[in-house]
Amino acid sequence: MLKLNKKGQALVEYVLIIALVTVIAVSLIRIFGGYLKDSITKTSCELVGETYQEGSEPGEGTCK
Repeated sequence: MLKLNKKGQALVEYVLIIALVTVIAVSLIRIFGGYLKDSITKTSCELVGETYQEGSEPGEGTCK
């Protein structure tokens, strides 16, 4: 009877898990990226003493 090598199977499973986590991370960044950029911009505006001007879309806010 042949003894099968299971190391290759485990490697493929790890690659699939990493690919799934990567797809989820990219999707979340794409969805929430504008809101994250706005919160960072709002915080930096307060640090430099300027007011935050909200943009028409998430991620388009500026300091004025």
